[in-house]
Amino acid sequence: MNWITNYVRPRINSIFSRRETPENLWQKCDECGTMLFHRELSDNLNVCSSCGHHMAITPRERFRALFDGAVFNEINVPEPKADPLNFRDQKRYPDRMKAAQKSTGEKEAMLVATGEIGRTPVVAIAQDFSFMGGSMGMYVGNAIIAAAQEAVKLQRPLILFSAAGGARMQEGILSLMQMPRTTVAVQMLKEAGLPYIVVLTHPTTGGVTASYAMLGDVHIAEPNALICFAGPRVIEQTIREKLPEGFQRAEYLLDHGMLDRVTPRGQMRDELIGIVRMLLNLPPAIKGDLPAPDDTATETPAEDAPKE
Repeated sequence: MNWITNYVRPRINSIFSRRETPENLWQKCDECGTMLFHRELSDNLNVCSSCGHHMAITPRERFRALFDGAVFNEINVPEPKADPLNFRDQKRYPDRMKAAQKSTGEKEAMLVATGEIGRTPVVAIAQDFSFMGGSMGMYVGNAIIAAAQEAVKLQRPLILFSAAGGARMQEGILSLMQMPRTTVAVQMLKEAGLPYIVVLTHPTTGGVTASYAMLGDVHIAEPNALICFAGPRVIEQTIREKLPEGFQRAEYLLDHGMLDRVTPRGQMRDELIGIVRMLLNLPPAIKGDLPAPDDTATETPAEDAPKE
């Protein structure tokens, strides 16, 4: 019995027992329900390979896909006062901040960086919707101002990726003050003659849409992104009417003249390179990671020179 108990039974259990699979290996598409392997999803920039649904992507992941060689330098942003209103609802505001920082690994809802795209130097900003809904607080205002100042200092275009649920209620009127502050920052770029390109991602709503997200020289959106000030449910309850199909989605806004392009995430880098170089009056970028050819080096090689 010892032989059966100590060897046979564990062997049978090992053959027929279900192996545990880590929970983070697969992710379900919110749109079509397809189960996607995490490496395949990451390689596809968090876009469903089955239906093309664009899932959320962090600013760091976005920058790694955007900049040449995934190389970029972060810009320091001035830190605002931690809890200016001593705000508390179900939790204290500092406690909410700590929870968001722990879950995202970032200290705030916006990341600012410099680098090159297609060998063209730019300054880029990206909002993180997973950090308290990407809400616009004093830090976000400081980040946009810091990015605009850096762009003017270096004479580089500014590219902004928006993703926000609006102003941050825990900062009250101080949050709403970021709307005029960021508008002034955008004006600094325009006075310096520098391009300001906005990429609107899902969702971009509230005071963000009413300020810096709609002040660009060129507006591009990811497919099916919700872009609005007030959400469709609020509008329907206010006017007591059913809204048109796809109302406030990127494709609807493109058809009605609110956007310039709707571009899938996988094509966004090439699109931005082309637009930036066109606005800077530069020649088209050369494909590949090779330097541009020297136009002056057109001399005939010695072995090919005509003999006298």
